[in-house]
Amino acid sequence: MTALRSTASTLYVVRSEVDPDCEYHCDALASRFPDATEIDFVAGERPPLEDADGVVLTGSTAAVYEADRRPWIADQEALVRELVDRKIPTLGVCFGHQVANAALGGTVENVGTTATLVEADLADDPLFEGVAPVVPAVHGDAVTEPGEEMDVIVAADHAPVFGTRHRSAPLWTVQFHPEITAAVRDRLVEDFGWESKPFSFDDVSADRVFENFRTLVDERRE
Repeated sequence: MTALRSTASTLYVVRSEVDPDCEYHCDALASRFPDATEIDFVAGERPPLEDADGVVLTGSTAAVYEADRRPWIADQEALVRELVDRKIPTLGVCFGHQVANAALGGTVENVGTTATLVEADLADDPLFEGVAPVVPAVHGDAVTEPGEEMDVIVAADHAPVFGTRHRSAPLWTVQFHPEITAAVRDRLVEDFGWESKPFSFDDVSADRVFENFRTLVDERRE
């Protein structure tokens, strides 16, 4: 007899932060998926993909091109390729966006720090339903060449490859941080020199990305 699966989708949030003082962005992201299992990838934990319905890759203050001294980065690139092969819905955020594209042959480079609300050109994609074009950006690296079979679905003036989607697998990535809100503005100022102008967090609805991704996971599972 085949066991019945739970009615809830099984989600994993893969945490990649290396600086304990910056864990707050991972905490904020994980709070958007309260029923998900958190995976400390840096500490050696790995998600069991056999029962995974969806995976979210967090941001990090590490750089994708530091794989020589951070061996877990190569492991996460391998994870991305396995997620693509298995066609498990995946969302990469900031570092997750970069590592996903690097895993598929793309290029990530240091381009200087951006820490502010920016206006982005969002493609007509279900991930962005109800998402306003003003989004929080905190990053020093950027994807300069997308990975193989990754189409650009978000662009910004300072980062033309601001979000991508795989052509045949359910993989989406965004350079911006949908989890960041005004609640952490003071930390952003202290840690990254956050600039508040010209937009306000009142202009932001980026957290809808997480609701939309959950819907995409649930629909695929059904």
